[in-house]
Amino acid sequence: MNETTLVKKRLVALDVFRGITIATMILVNTPGSWAHVYPPLLHSKWAGCTPTDLVFPFFLFIIGVAMWFSFRKFDHRANPAALRKLARRVLVILAIGWALNAFPYVRDYSTFRFMGVLQRIALAYGIASLLCLYLNRKKLLIVSGAILLGYWLLLWGGGGADPYGLETNLVRKIDLFVFGPKHVWHGFGIAFDPEGLLSTLPATVSILLGYFTGRIIDGEASIREAVLKLLLWGTTALAVGVVWNPVFPLIKGIWTSSYVLYTGGIAMIGLAWCLWLIDVKGIDRWSRPFQVFGMNSLFAFVLSEFWVLVIIYWVRIPTGAGETTSLYGWLYHHVFEAMAGPLNGSLLFALFHVALFWLALLPLYRKRIYIKI
Repeated sequence: MNETTLVKKRLVALDVFRGITIATMILVNTPGSWAHVYPPLLHSKWAGCTPTDLVFPFFLFIIGVAMWFSFRKFDHRANPAALRKLARRVLVILAIGWALNAFPYVRDYSTFRFMGVLQRIALAYGIASLLCLYLNRKKLLIVSGAILLGYWLLLWGGGGADPYGLETNLVRKIDLFVFGPKHVWHGFGIAFDPEGLLSTLPATVSILLGYFTGRIIDGEASIREAVLKLLLWGTTALAVGVVWNPVFPLIKGIWTSSYVLYTGGIAMIGLAWCLWLIDVKGIDRWSRPFQVFGMNSLFAFVLSEFWVLVIIYWVRIPTGAGETTSLYGWLYHHVFEAMAGPLNGSLLFALFHVALFWLALLPLYRKRIYIKI
């Protein structure tokens, strides 16, 4: 099979890159104890970018790549069928995100969080899709640049003396105004949502970078030529992100424009190497385990999130004297921490869950069953 034909078939490299991303997402989201995690497996406290900070933008980037190939059936133009499919998918992803936020359902809804990872995916995907269906390539590039520059100006002008600070940024101000402090995340110690409304706009560009990448892969005469072009554009985006960083820092929490380009550039380079190894050189044996995750990536994420909530809130283990502990905590302390100590036990707990969900997805992979969300 020649490289030109490879462009037209399902790209195994994309499934592999997506699978690596989802496996890493499960790994970093499921430590045995958040008090015992190796630093690269933690998000930056605020400014900066750890390996963990690459995971979410990589997933949005991959959504954009897949969008290019999906929209070919609609000739990349808006029509009733395309808009119905788009609306249905956005609503389904939003509903699942809200359902996970409502868990365990018997709760105080005065503290219900409206935003979240899936909500960001749904909104960014919806906005990016409409832009791709209604705008040509030139206008899409202009709008993408305008979003990144306009977002910078909005944050700079609306954040006071410390426009990119945790407490003073415009993203937080808008979320507090729209939702109120009880309905946003408090993981930073104050009411602030890292998946805020305003920061969804630059996240949309993370998807558009993937869409442009899909266009490059599909438009070149061979995968080899596409790889070279992706390496060029990826390096350029990465460099612009680095140069922009001193004046507009890399901050995942507010999804800064420099962060979009920095992570998008790395994603392009990463996908280019997967394409080179798998679809050009045919070196793919190492990649097969990741294809299991990649073929049902969003389902894998939802399944892992639901499972964690179940073993924290619903499955309780008696500890004596009428008290109980969660199955999550019991597994960590009595199995993994006892086996390898606090830090390595926490890592083994996470790796165990990566393996657990790989086994759960394996029958779907073998039967070529795709669960689309």
